[in-house]
Amino acid sequence: MKPRTLSTTLKLLVMCLISFVVLIPLYYLLVTTFKSSIEAAKSPMSLPTHWSITPFINAFNKMNYPMAFLNTFLITAISVVGVIIVSSMGAYVLYRKASHPIIGRIFLIILSGMMFPYQMSIMGLYKVIQSLNLIDTRTSVILIDIAVNIPFATLMYHSFMSTIPKSLDESARMDGATFFQVFRKIVFPLLQPTTMTVAILDTLTIWNDFMGPLYFIQSREKNVILQEVYRNVGQFSTDWTSLFPMMVLGILPLLIFYVAMQKYVIGGVMSGSVKG
Repeated sequence: MKPRTLSTTLKLLVMCLISFVVLIPLYYLLVTTFKSSIEAAKSPMSLPTHWSITPFINAFNKMNYPMAFLNTFLITAISVVGVIIVSSMGAYVLYRKASHPIIGRIFLIILSGMMFPYQMSIMGLYKVIQSLNLIDTRTSVILIDIAVNIPFATLMYHSFMSTIPKSLDESARMDGATFFQVFRKIVFPLLQPTTMTVAILDTLTIWNDFMGPLYFIQSREKNVILQEVYRNVGQFSTDWTSLFPMMVLGILPLLIFYVAMQKYVIGGVMSGSVKG
């Protein structure tokens, strides 16, 4: 066997082994959702003896899925739109006015938000939210999600700005367009690849955010999906047969969304990496 063929075969075997290890938890999750609690404890890795969707029906009703889904969707959608608006406008100004001495420092300050998770300052953040009378409101979580995701989105937009000629701005300004009109009618439509990438990545991040709703939402009618899932985790025991179907119901919309939109991720990242 040739060395190159042997190397390729070994890489393939290693990749298959890694894939197998990764798929084991997914297999365990899926088969457990169709089992009773007794069967799940007795034979956790075996296939169900009787396939039933009753656990999903019970989980759907127990977690009040429509309410939890609506709360999660509203928080995610509003936060993503807010991140896109603020980050795209900020990156446009930062790139076009890069010659100004203070702009570079402002950009570094924004990017520094990527270095530290907001959970490190949760006590101070809680006091700020409390002083604004936003405790137990969706608004508090939305504002936090927007602020946390702005740095990375700004970096993505800033990288893509190099592909947009400045001559387009100058031509529009000569025709009488204002600074905001140039951005809204010319620049922002050209940012579509990056906008799609930011929307997809931030949707995944915000949908899976647990710490924000846990700290700042207290009423059950405002709970997100992950909070409803967490209700099955007790101090001394965990209701696994309810937990696993709830987890599947929680990630299913996100999985469908990602599969439908994943082609835009690669295109956006590749286009954003091009330097003019």
